[in-house]
Amino acid sequence: MSRSVVNAERQDIPGVAIAITGFSDAARIAAKAAGLEQLAVAEYPVAIGIQEPAEVGQTVRDSLIDQIIDGLTKSESGAEKPVPVGQWHPDAIAFEGEPERINAHFQSMAWSDGLPIVPPTPECVAEFLAFTDRDPDEIVAILPQANLAAVPRNIAANGVMAGCRPEHMPILIAAVEAIGDEHYNLNNIGTTGTLVPFLLINGPIVRDLNIQCEGQLISRGPNPALGRALNLILRNIAGYRPGENYLGTFGYQPPYVLAENEAASPWPPFHVEKGHDETTSTVTAGGSVLFGYPPSPHNQPDKSGAQVILELLCRETYKKTILHLLPESGPDAFRSMVTVLLTPPIARCLADAGYSKQDVREYLYENARVSRRELEWHTKYTFVQPMELDEKVERGLFPAEYRGADEGEMLRLLPSPDVVHPVVCGEPGRNRLMLVHGVYVLPTTKPVSLPQDWAKKLSAQGDH
Repeated sequence: MSRSVVNAERQDIPGVAIAITGFSDAARIAAKAAGLEQLAVAEYPVAIGIQEPAEVGQTVRDSLIDQIIDGLTKSESGAEKPVPVGQWHPDAIAFEGEPERINAHFQSMAWSDGLPIVPPTPECVAEFLAFTDRDPDEIVAILPQANLAAVPRNIAANGVMAGCRPEHMPILIAAVEAIGDEHYNLNNIGTTGTLVPFLLINGPIVRDLNIQCEGQLISRGPNPALGRALNLILRNIAGYRPGENYLGTFGYQPPYVLAENEAASPWPPFHVEKGHDETTSTVTAGGSVLFGYPPSPHNQPDKSGAQVILELLCRETYKKTILHLLPESGPDAFRSMVTVLLTPPIARCLADAGYSKQDVREYLYENARVSRRELEWHTKYTFVQPMELDEKVERGLFPAEYRGADEGEMLRLLPSPDVVHPVVCGEPGRNRLMLVHGVYVLPTTKPVSLPQDWAKKLSAQGDH
């Protein structure tokens, strides 16, 4: 809603954003990033969906009306103003002192993630900059929501802080290019659904830098510094701060980094399927809801919120994908991606039976199904705008094939085979698989640009 108010203010139309208490700061941050310095906010004091309709009306009368009037008549003009930009030389020293004092300062400035950092001294940053041919202040991407410029210098600083090695710099730059691409949709990762960005690395750089592709990849895993660097870049350049505008309901696991086990895979690697040569190294930015998307129970005339919660807990025992979002298609649909992690034995078993990666996608598309009764229940009771399944069909959000289906009929759950992304990784001796569902973002792949004399520089780094 804050973005709608920004658009109205640009036309000299006063506006007030309505936000649930706890979301006001996020609304103001989003508005400021879009150029609106002062956003008038009216706070709705109760979580959406847990009140009866009559209670909603009373809460609007008691809590919202006066706030809206005040916002429209008493607040400072919301006309677009330039956001003040401080004068700061990129080589300036932000703080000097002992490591303990440096860490305390970075914590107080909210530049850290709560763990000790490696101080990003000019010398350390210079070592990282030696691993890119870009100018230190060349813009790599403008990262929302803060809309700050990511340049090699500040990318390197965050990499140093995270404990990365200088030779990781090409990966960090490619990762920033990926999350900064409009296709990725970084502007919406603050969702309360606990969306965790992750990176998938392919190509020769996996071997060059010993990026792990086997066991324990999720969470901090064996590639923890790269995942932490992504997290710090999201915090310090994109401006996502947990509890402010990064609002995962139950918090976050750290961003993680995967590498595909290309040597053990019976199929073409992920990046080759995306049109890159197998000798090209790439970084793909994705997103996952590792905890399972937290549903939002809603009251309806025929069922209380408490009853919905109890029934939802039963369903959540065996459901992990987001049933009321996954089948959506069309321009207004939520973006979805389903990453299927397969260990090498599972991949070989499928390949030996004649299945390609595309065959796996097609099979899931045709056979991942849910009963109309189950899908209708989720559509009606667990979405912020509850509606009947047939209404979503009429609006073009659900497939036309759903129309007229019986309650027990099994409906195709995936909107397209293209939302499925098989990746071969994990413990090579285990027959395991894992499905990771993400919303809002789409996988975005960027090639890794290596500096001149990469092999020589890498060899010199190994001699240290």
